[in-house]
Amino acid sequence: MTNNTTPPAAARSAAPLALWLVLLAAAGTFAMTMGTRQTMGLFLSALNTSTGLGIGSISLAFAFGQLWWGLTQPFAGAVADRIGTGRVILLGVALVALGTFITPYMTTTAGLIFAIGVLAAGGAGMAGPSVLMAATARLVPLQKRGLASGIVNAGGSFGQFVMAPIAISLTAAVGWASALQWLGVLVLLALPAVWVLKGNSNALAAQAAAASGQKTLTAREAIAQALATPSYRYLAAGFLVCGFHVAFLATHLPGVIAACGLAPEVGGWSLAVIGLFNIVGSLGMGWAVGRWRMKSLLSLLYTVRGLAVLIFLFAPKTPALVLIFAAVMGITFLSTVPPTAGLVAKMFGTANMAMLFGIVMLSHQVGGFLGAYLGGSVFQATGSYDWVWYIDIALALGAALVNLPIREARLARPAATAA
Repeated sequence: MTNNTTPPAAARSAAPLALWLVLLAAAGTFAMTMGTRQTMGLFLSALNTSTGLGIGSISLAFAFGQLWWGLTQPFAGAVADRIGTGRVILLGVALVALGTFITPYMTTTAGLIFAIGVLAAGGAGMAGPSVLMAATARLVPLQKRGLASGIVNAGGSFGQFVMAPIAISLTAAVGWASALQWLGVLVLLALPAVWVLKGNSNALAAQAAAASGQKTLTAREAIAQALATPSYRYLAAGFLVCGFHVAFLATHLPGVIAACGLAPEVGGWSLAVIGLFNIVGSLGMGWAVGRWRMKSLLSLLYTVRGLAVLIFLFAPKTPALVLIFAAVMGITFLSTVPPTAGLVAKMFGTANMAMLFGIVMLSHQVGGFLGAYLGGSVFQATGSYDWVWYIDIALALGAALVNLPIREARLARPAATAA
């Protein structure tokens, strides 16, 4: 009888081989979806030349993608929490592949918004960090969650590191349009993760709640509790700044480098370096989550980011400096995710984590919309990215400060009432 009552996820998480299979599935999925999205900026100039729409209009499509990626995550998380992660990932991967594949056929702003902003970005949101982090938290032991989240996050960075050179090579070999379509096909390599990560958080949470005499919160109750918690709001505000910074770099760093008079290859390699060093940052942050306060780690990351941008802004632009800057940005790029996800799990538990972390990711992507759109609009209006960098420095300082009042204590859950 004991074996029959053991939660399947707990049984899987107990075996080391199963643990690494879970991490490989989640990190691999994030590598394919994130790697494809983060290399799209390499095609911005080609899209502009092909369509003649202007950098501002094309940036709007990328910006909408940032926002839609965030909007899909709370809903995808809620569905994954209830009916299963595997089904959500299946749909998400299919949409990323379709949206990326049809992008070269789009010749209008509306068409680009549909392909890049709705299909590809929405699919990447469904098979994105909120669903993947929650699945990992559900399937691995509590003491290994910090490192596991760092490994999954590093998967996204590894995808960027690998996909940027692939995109450059494919573009040189078959042209930008076919290169984009090949990237869409490559995303389908993530499909085996559907079977590894299947299951949902609510079923396990209900078993645990029944055993402890606590009440399982509904989605509406969980959202109300989270939004009424000041620390959750501070966390979301800081993550908005992260989104601004990440989206601006992913979309416009190749353009920034081109505006400095450097070769286009430097732009491609800078994105690859960001991905490579974000692996280091993500793994290091995953290790640090269990050793230092997560809010202090977040404040440190935002401070380092702001200082690095300030130095880059006023230093002479050389290929070596650009790659050093990319390395520093890579270390801080998405290493904010493990402590952010860790704080959500610590405050509210894993029962509704995909949905609650998805809401925080929505805040991140509101910032992403602003970073991607303002980058193109400011450059089109002024011929320079300088004012965007000034805004970014100020926001980084604000994010460093807003994380300091966060309280990391676990919130009490209501007791179950007697039937």
